[in-house]
Amino acid sequence: MRRLLLSNDDGVHAPGLRALHDALTPHARLRVVAPDRDRSGASNSLTLSRPLSLTALESGFYCVDGTPADCVYLGVNGVWDERPDLVISGINHGSNLGDDVLYSGTVAAAMEGRNLGMSAIAMSLAGERHFDTAGRVAASLVGIADQLSLPPRSLLNVNVPDLPWDELRGVRVTRLGYRGPAERPMEVCDPRGRRRYWIAAAGENADDGPDTDFAAVEAGFVSITPLQLDLTRHSALDDVRDWLNALT
Repeated sequence: MRRLLLSNDDGVHAPGLRALHDALTPHARLRVVAPDRDRSGASNSLTLSRPLSLTALESGFYCVDGTPADCVYLGVNGVWDERPDLVISGINHGSNLGDDVLYSGTVAAAMEGRNLGMSAIAMSLAGERHFDTAGRVAASLVGIADQLSLPPRSLLNVNVPDLPWDELRGVRVTRLGYRGPAERPMEVCDPRGRRRYWIAAAGENADDGPDTDFAAVEAGFVSITPLQLDLTRHSALDDVRDWLNALT
C-alpha cells in the first residue's frame, strides 16, 4: 500500500486536513505532520533560527512549531525510517489560484516534498463547505498517481470548486492566471495608539482567460495546474543580454 505524507498550512486541527485524512485512509498508509497553528501565507520559509518541536497528538497526527515547509522536511527526512511515496498538502480552506501560489503555504508544503524528491500535490477548496468533495477528488488522483509522469521538480496544484460532488462539471488542465496589484494596507491603531497595518486583500483578476485556473473553478470544474520551480523568464534572456551589451 502506498505511503502518503499529509500536511497543510491551516494548522493540524483544520477541518480540511481531517477531511483529506479520512478520504485517503482506505487507499494508503498515512503520516500527518502539520503546523501547530495557522501558517497561511508562510510560503516556502524554513525555520533556521531555532530547533523545531515535533509533537504526537492523541489523534495520531503530529504537529510542528514551524512552517508548512518545516513540516514536510521533518515528515520526509525526520524520525521515521520509511520515506513516503507521495506528499499531499491541504485541503486548504480557500483557493490557491494564479499568483497565490507564490505566497501559499499549501503549495509550499507540496513544493518542499518535490524538493526532497517526492511526487507532490497541493489540494485547495475554493470555499469552506464541501471538503468532502475535495477529499474525493484527492482520492481519485491518488488512485491514478502511478500513471502520471511529470518532469523533475514539478508538482500539481489542484483547486476544487466548493460544490457537492455530483455538481462538479469535470476536470480541466489549466495554466495559472494572475491578479492585478493588491489593495493598500489597512491602517489601525492598537490600544496604546500605535499605528499598525493589516495586509489587504489580493488584487482583482487581471488574467482569468478561458484556459486559466480562475476560469475553470468559476465554471465549476476542478482545476489541475502542473507547476515547475524554475522561475526563469526564458523568453527574456536575449533581451537582457542585449541590454547589457548596450552598456559596454
